[in-house]
Amino acid sequence: MDDATLRDRVRELMPRAKSDLTEMVRFRSVHDPQQFPVEECDGMVEWLLGTFRELGVEDVAAHVTSDGSKAVTGQIPGPEGAPTVLLYFHHDVQPPLGENEWDSPVWELTERDGRWYGRGAADCKGNIAVHLTALRALAGDLGVSVKIIGEGSEEQGTGGLEHFAVEHPDLLRADTILIADSGNFAVGRPSLTTTLRGIANIDVTVETLGSAMHSGMFGGAAPDALAALIAMLATLRDEHGNTTITGLDADAEWPGVSYPSEQFRSDATVLEGVELVGSGSVSDMVWARPAATVLGIDCPPVVGSSAAVQPRARARINLRVPPGMDPTYAQDALIEHLRAATPWNARVSFEREAVGSPFVGSTSGPAYEALTDALAAAYGGEEVLIQGQGGSIPLCNVLQSTFPDAEIMLFGVEEPRCLIHAPNESVDPTEIERIALAEALFLRDYASRAARARRDSANAGPGGA
Repeated sequence: MDDATLRDRVRELMPRAKSDLTEMVRFRSVHDPQQFPVEECDGMVEWLLGTFRELGVEDVAAHVTSDGSKAVTGQIPGPEGAPTVLLYFHHDVQPPLGENEWDSPVWELTERDGRWYGRGAADCKGNIAVHLTALRALAGDLGVSVKIIGEGSEEQGTGGLEHFAVEHPDLLRADTILIADSGNFAVGRPSLTTTLRGIANIDVTVETLGSAMHSGMFGGAAPDALAALIAMLATLRDEHGNTTITGLDADAEWPGVSYPSEQFRSDATVLEGVELVGSGSVSDMVWARPAATVLGIDCPPVVGSSAAVQPRARARINLRVPPGMDPTYAQDALIEHLRAATPWNARVSFEREAVGSPFVGSTSGPAYEALTDALAAAYGGEEVLIQGQGGSIPLCNVLQSTFPDAEIMLFGVEEPRCLIHAPNESVDPTEIERIALAEALFLRDYASRAARARRDSANAGPGGA
């Protein structure tokens, strides 16, 4: 099938892609029974099983994983000897985070100003629509074998698929793994995400008094636990906003695409007049350097607070760890930094969360070359940009260690305007169309690129060129 025919097929399938996404968004598939009934996740799984079977995927099945979520697997056998491509997606979504902040119904795909709105429209159900559209466009004309793996608890980070991948490697083993849970640098700018920052969170608790004490009678001499905690947290950044944890390098530079400051201000909804932080470029700060963020503080709320010196305060700190930095070492450094910064000999204790290692994906090889060519073709010859991502996907490291010879690449429809995890999440349908076309081109052409690489490798051996 030539490029023009494939392009036309994808375009003709876009109404079906919208219908697919409409049905998927209706499922409130938040993997947390305290927020939504498990039947919502189960309904999403049943929809996937039926849809992939209808598409011709064989051995489609749901598997209960260690955290109670369900992983969806299946396969399409290709020509004998052809390489295998694993297509990843997750079918759970973030909670709405304030339904009153949405401009249209959370669980109803709504078209507005050329975009499709709804929870999961981009992350990650828009990427499921990409897989479905690409496979439908090819109509079985595959040059490779295909496997699918759908995760049911990615947003909760409870690790069900991470355990499943190690326990059932044959269901996931592939020459190339395409992680459809990322997106372009901007709409219309084809991109591959090649690095992810790791994570090393901690909780810190400060105690100074046996009980809360009247601030009029005791304030001024009584050590205030909340004030101590504030002073400690303030040491995590310098006056320019750079993360300053003793022992951690915060000077690395990003070698790929430059993230323009004005674009970042818009993407991050920075208020007018407020400065960006950090001494490096935006790309350096969000992709190449550690970043400490205070996620929450336990202390009295303003409404209902009393005139009292606080005896105890607690904070949760999120430390993002760039490629090349060991997350356990970084977590140790964060704890020791805060311990050293504790004033007044206050009592301080720490609770560690599980660490997640940074990830570096493939930047060479036949699959990488085939995918960059496919993305460029799908976007009319646009240069494919190489970017990082500040977030973490622990599964990527599990897949890399379980399948060390596989090429692993991240791409998808989640560009910055999608506002994933936030109210008014949306997707640009042109991104679904072009990413689906790129995936279809890749699945058509990768086998020939892999065969050529094998021939070149053989010719370069003993007695070769």
